[in-house]
Amino acid sequence: MPDETGLPARRSASVKITDVAAAAGVAPMTVSRVINTPDRVSPETTARVRAAIERLGYVPNLIAGGLSSRKSRMVAAVVPTIAHPMFAGVVQAFSDSMRQAGYQVMLSISGYEDTDDEAMFRALLGRRPDALLITGSAYSPATRQMLQEARIPTVEIWDVSTRPIDMMIGFDHAQVGAEVASFLLAKGHRRFASLSAGDSRALARARGFRERLAAEGLGLVAEDIAPAPSTIGAGRAWLRRVAQGVGEKRCAVLCSSDLMAFGVLTEALARGLAVPGTLAICGFGNFELGAMCEPAITTVNLEGPGTGREAASFLLRRLAGEASTVADRVKVPFQIIERATT
Repeated sequence: MPDETGLPARRSASVKITDVAAAAGVAPMTVSRVINTPDRVSPETTARVRAAIERLGYVPNLIAGGLSSRKSRMVAAVVPTIAHPMFAGVVQAFSDSMRQAGYQVMLSISGYEDTDDEAMFRALLGRRPDALLITGSAYSPATRQMLQEARIPTVEIWDVSTRPIDMMIGFDHAQVGAEVASFLLAKGHRRFASLSAGDSRALARARGFRERLAAEGLGLVAEDIAPAPSTIGAGRAWLRRVAQGVGEKRCAVLCSSDLMAFGVLTEALARGLAVPGTLAICGFGNFELGAMCEPAITTVNLEGPGTGREAASFLLRRLAGEASTVADRVKVPFQIIERATT
């Protein structure tokens, strides 16, 4: 019946799970499974139950269900930012995979500054997530102990940790920098520069780059650190500051992301510097921006969305009752993709 506004009255408060079951021709337990563990129900039955839920306006009491089963059907994901394409892709792939399995993702942005990570994780764990995805491994001893004592499935991404809390999908950032240095050395470069964002992972790549060059008796003509996260503007501003020294002879620069590399490229072209003849540029992340610009930017590919999907797969196996194994600690390969800027 319409209410005083003339709109149909909401029925969800009076509709019970047994009503949905009767309308769909299934048992109430099947309706519960469609809501809580849809991966355990056939697609045909799921579609029939969801149609009945929508038709009847049923709103499941997820809080009560979570309390009774001691499961929240929610996982927490901690990333430094979603403004950066790299982390946005990871979060999207991870969330899509978890949602398909009946879980919702609570996102927490940690930022890049030195903050009270213990307070952040205490607040997250107070929400009683069923599992955690966390970016990096550089947390305080008190935080590590808190996460270990929480005894919930946890996957660390983006870093290679010697003491992972549970599961790990990461790569060696210093090795990335060293491999880029070897790649540029093989192309005949002998003058180098580095532009890095100020976060620990980007700085590790810059360190690996610098140390590999030092092993060949070479140094850097310019080495700068910009505030994290990396931006196009930081790349342009850097080249404006160092153009006279960097651009006087052939030089190769490693940028800590494709965004910075695009900024350096844009400023170089505006100044009439030949790329890669005078200035060779390598980025990091394999963003669409770098692949589609002209000239296209040489970069390091990590397959961020693949990391998000694999992290979800790890957590879902643990949530299904499987024990963690050594196979759940993966060092992710990376690939240098040579394009026109080198």
